Amino acid sequence: MIDREHDLSISRQAKALGVSRGSVYYKPRPVSPEDLSLMRRIDELHLERPFAGARMLRDFLAREGVEVGRRHVVTLMKRMGIEAIYRRRNTSKPAPGHKIYPYLLRGVKVERPNHVWACDITYIPMARGFVYLVAIVDWFTRRVLSHRVSISMEAGFCVEALEEAFGKYGKPEIFNTDQGSQFTSEAFTGALLDRKIAISMDGKGAWRDNVFVERLWRSVKYEEVYLKAYDTVAQARSSLGQYLDFYNRLRPHSSLDRRTPDEAYFHPMPLAAAA
Repeated sequence: MIDREHDLSISRQAKALGVSRGSVYYKPRPVSPEDLSLMRRIDELHLERPFAGARMLRDFLAREGVEVGRRHVVTLMKRMGIEAIYRRRNTSKPAPGHKIYPYLLRGVKVERPNHVWACDITYIPMARGFVYLVAIVDWFTRRVLSHRVSISMEAGFCVEALEEAFGKYGKPEIFNTDQGSQFTSEAFTGALLDRKIAISMDGKGAWRDNVFVERLWRSVKYEEVYLKAYDTVAQARSSLGQYLDFYNRLRPHSSLDRRTPDEAYFHPMPLAAAA
């Protein structure tokens, strides 16, 4: 992604990719085994009860004999990139220089492939550490169009996944994300605007969220990640890639009339509209 031999300076390459210059040189501090164990359990609890905030998660952990303060739970949740999902007014403010776009999908019937794409990031625990997974998903068929695994949550790996999806599958009419800084970055939104794609963003912590991507994460976690303990980033990347290939080609979905995402995407037929 960053070419240290390129004539363009590293700072200008970082700016073009929407990542901070410091992150290019930054080496993350190791996370303690205790915190890794906590993060794994918080991830499981969040998947089961996405409405739970830091206080409730602290209380759930206490019932399991794990004593941890609310502030530390907040710190770990931020590191994992998760927050409670519930209905509330959108009072969030964008990061400096980042524009927040309105939600465009209220009442919209999604009835065909490439009408709406969605994107999200999830935390992936490993045996000794963690990574982040981003996926671009076709809303109607649930097909994963592209994905990337990264050791940080900078925008660059999201932009890479986006460009791959464009290169392979064209473009959607609407692209929906949450308000994460990766998706509000100039590099990410610019790639959408350059192609005249309408940008839709969920309210911060909104109840409606990227529901189909959340269902994908549930499948990824329970059918792949929680059954394994990746030893390396390379192993995580390879194994997740194999699972997502299985998910697209071989895993039937009840919402797709028991068809696979590949079958629904490449050979569309009338299905119940996604809304």
